[in-house]
Amino acid sequence: MTLGRTGLITALFVLMVLGGLAVRMAQSPAKPAETAAPPPAVPVTVARVSCQDVPIYLIGLGQVQPLNTVVVKAEVSGILEETPFKEGDEVSVGTVLALIDPRPYQAVLDQALAKQAEDQAQLANARSDLSRYAALASSNFASRQQLDTQQATVAADTAQLEADAAAIEAARLNLQFTRITAPIDGRLGLRQVDPGNLIEANSPTGIVTVTQMKPIAVIFTLPQDDLAPVRAAAAHATLAVLAVAQEAGQVLDQGTLETIDNTVDPATGTFRLKAIFPNRAEALWPGAFVNAKLLVRTLKNVLTLPARAVQHGADGLYVYVVRPDQTVVRQAVEEAEEAGEVAVIASGLAKGTEVVLDGQSRLRNGTRISVEAGS
Repeated sequence: MTLGRTGLITALFVLMVLGGLAVRMAQSPAKPAETAAPPPAVPVTVARVSCQDVPIYLIGLGQVQPLNTVVVKAEVSGILEETPFKEGDEVSVGTVLALIDPRPYQAVLDQALAKQAEDQAQLANARSDLSRYAALASSNFASRQQLDTQQATVAADTAQLEADAAAIEAARLNLQFTRITAPIDGRLGLRQVDPGNLIEANSPTGIVTVTQMKPIAVIFTLPQDDLAPVRAAAAHATLAVLAVAQEAGQVLDQGTLETIDNTVDPATGTFRLKAIFPNRAEALWPGAFVNAKLLVRTLKNVLTLPARAVQHGADGLYVYVVRPDQTVVRQAVEEAEEAGEVAVIASGLAKGTEVVLDGQSRLRNGTRISVEAGS
């Protein structure tokens, strides 16, 4: 009986201790959960909206063409004695390019001069006879027929002298043609025939080619939709054209639009234009391909930013604007024009606004950013 009571008291004590513990645990505050670390900032580069003048270019593929190219040919046949030039030389009008053996043509000239002297003597004798026949005919010692015959002889000899003069002129020209000179200013190409060879007059290959380098032309094409704005711009001013290297993109020379072709190619839907360049540094080489940039107008004092900052979305164009707390917000914009790497903004931004230039793919509204140095 005594042991039963003792066990009961022990059990009650244990229950009281456990109950107290339960109350203390229920009354103690819960340990707060650890908060998640914020995502890292997205590295980006930024640019500011600015105001500037923006030139509007139309760009077409062009080919450099010389204004004049001459294949120098011999006008008389003979042995080529000398070519006193170096391939690739710059030459001017009158520079001697080739010498043909002149001796056969000098001999022909000498013969023509001798023939003229002979015919002059015959004419002088015929005129003396005519004077005598005229005196005799006036005294009826010579017939009228003899006088007429002698007058015809004088006329024939006079005509022969005129023919001699023409022959002498032709012989002199042929002799001059043995000395071949440059017909234009330009650069020489490769020599096509060596000294010592017999060359024929007007040989198809010629002796050398002279190409005018300064000034020089570029023929380029544009889509037919550009014809109206180009004509309108050209009607009010002389349009500037830039010749740009296709690979490096550097400006090779600046010239002006010379003319617009009078037809549109129905096969390609393009029209041709011709621009003239001074080419003082000879950066434009005949036959080379370049990009021709035709300046049709200039937008004055407009809002601009780099074109790659503008993104294309389902709802239109937008940019990410940088807020003072280094987060971004998506802002819809409208473009008035895109000129190469520059976008002209019509609405949605103000001057000085900072926008994300690179790194947009990881951005959303409210994304925290870190601006990389040099942007």
